[in-house]
Amino acid sequence: MTQPRFLRSARITAAGLAVGAMLLTGCAATVNKTAGTDAAANASAFLTIPREDMGTFVQNFNPFAPTVNPMVQQSIYESLLIFNPAKGDTVPWLATEWKAADDGKSITFTLRDGVKWSDGQPFVADDVAYTFELQKKIKGGYEYLDSVTADGTNKVTFNFNKPWSPALYDVGQLSILPKHIWSALADPEKDANAKPVGTGPYTEVDSFQAQSFVLKKNPNYWQPEKQKIAGIKMLAFAGNDGANLAAANGDVDWAPQYIPNIEKTFVSKDKEHRQYWFPATGAMINWQLNTTKAPFNDVDVRKALSMAVDRDQVTKIGMSGYAKPADCTGLSGNYEKWKNSEVKDNCTWTKLDVQKANELLDKAGYAKGADGKRKLKDGSPFEFKISVGASSSDWLSVANVISQNLAEVGVTAKVDSPDWAAVVAGYETGDFDSGIVWSANDPSPYKYFNTSMGTATVKPVGTKTFDNYHRFGDTKADALLADFAAEADESKQKDIANKLQEEYNDVAPLVPLFSGPEWGAFNDTRFTGWPTEGNPYATLSVRSPTTVLVLTTLEPRK
Repeated sequence: MTQPRFLRSARITAAGLAVGAMLLTGCAATVNKTAGTDAAANASAFLTIPREDMGTFVQNFNPFAPTVNPMVQQSIYESLLIFNPAKGDTVPWLATEWKAADDGKSITFTLRDGVKWSDGQPFVADDVAYTFELQKKIKGGYEYLDSVTADGTNKVTFNFNKPWSPALYDVGQLSILPKHIWSALADPEKDANAKPVGTGPYTEVDSFQAQSFVLKKNPNYWQPEKQKIAGIKMLAFAGNDGANLAAANGDVDWAPQYIPNIEKTFVSKDKEHRQYWFPATGAMINWQLNTTKAPFNDVDVRKALSMAVDRDQVTKIGMSGYAKPADCTGLSGNYEKWKNSEVKDNCTWTKLDVQKANELLDKAGYAKGADGKRKLKDGSPFEFKISVGASSSDWLSVANVISQNLAEVGVTAKVDSPDWAAVVAGYETGDFDSGIVWSANDPSPYKYFNTSMGTATVKPVGTKTFDNYHRFGDTKADALLADFAAEADESKQKDIANKLQEEYNDVAPLVPLFSGPEWGAFNDTRFTGWPTEGNPYATLSVRSPTTVLVLTTLEPRK
């Protein structure tokens, strides 16, 4: 999943607030049970979606906020282009075309004519340039970007300080903000932006409550013919269980969360109208070890712990068999065409091998005591925490399986599960032992390797980072990453990516667990036009750049 750089600490299954339980009454009315044959009712109904990791909503639609509400980057604000991993194609959006300079040091976008902000003001090149100026000021990043210059109202050029081929999707998928609104704010980073102004299809905040809110149609949308649904209704849940019950009961139209035993618990209740699709186009799910701490700074220890993990058990128990175990390329199913077959076919440290794990730990100097438990070199117990947010039942199951597996090699791992806000805060500052994290997932593998091995992404403990939580850097990877970024020819990029995978295999910066499915299930009783494996115009995620493609395709059942 390619995510905009606005607070990418949310690059995990669930991040944000989880503060209380929601009763399936009131805002979670049985919206689908009485509809379906009444076309008029469907036309006026709201597309209802659960958010399983936010027990309550706060009226904050600022994309820079740590607890920003759902749909801010999917329905309110839009990007220049959209990459669809399910189909492997790129959809022009606020830009109609783009051209990279021959020297690879700039890209010029031509903006779409006739686009307006929801307040009626025209969308212009200055909005794009201002967005990147504000983004760099508040969140940093884009170190390769020298300037963004507007050429009239409909052309904008991104100028780089060096050739940078990954820039197209990096800059192309950032949510664009209106300069005339944001430049007038006293503190753009902290303003609640309670009544947002965007170019997206559903921007008008209505009926805002702690456990639900509605987004109605943008009155000035540039594709009015694609605003076929009346609006979006978001429901807050403090965990998967409540959201899954709402889906099973027919209280929601779109269920984008993990649902165990989905055929029995969801589909079987109405086979005519319920479907799911979990393409393996999601990010790699990694078990990250804080490499600033011993013994995680030892590659033999990282590989040994990895070999102690039974990934078949992890995916069967933790993910209901929906996911595929990782290999030692580190790459998810989104990058099959990039994988180094030599590395993939000769993996060792991502396969279960308890004997080899024990041998490596012995060799590294972490001996077992008489009680069968290992000790660190200072004599203290070899034990640590695996941090996972309390609302994510799937990842808690994964962590528990890992904990049980490690006991087989004399290592004690305790699952720590406060709410996601506390977990992410620890990841960002480096105050954690280990955790399970959703990785970067761009169209090319550059960002994955950069955020797993690039020294430029390593921040000292105590300094916030939104990318390389495990704080690992490798100078050999740096040189390869630089070569990749400077190369525009994809066949040559693949040669470099092969070498990056070889280095990844050598240094094991992370413990890859499984290729993340992009969760998605729907009930088409009231709305039709959903993406499916047979019609993969988007994924069924509600947190990806392709979400807006779904919102502008669905229509009421007639």
